[in-house]
Amino acid sequence: MGDVALIIKVMPESPEVNRETIVATIKEKFPRVQDIREEPIGFGLVAIKVALVVPDAEGQTETIEATLNAIDGVERAEIVESTLV
Repeated sequence: MGDVALIIKVMPESPEVNRETIVATIKEKFPRVQDIREEPIGFGLVAIKVALVVPDAEGQTETIEATLNAIDGVERAEIVESTLV
């Protein structure tokens, strides 16, 4: 099996949440992060978009979403794009 490239949208709980802490935790938990960008949503809220490469294995995406959703300050994380690499 190959690898899968994912784009994940991580929504902080509020505009006051420290995004740098969330980004640092993401990089710590997922060493194969390719890119992290911020996307303004509105009313001061900024989403974090993460590009990540992971092995193509059954249940992998659910595990990643659960790990990201468990990070302090994260309202929700959802995979918005995926493709085989």
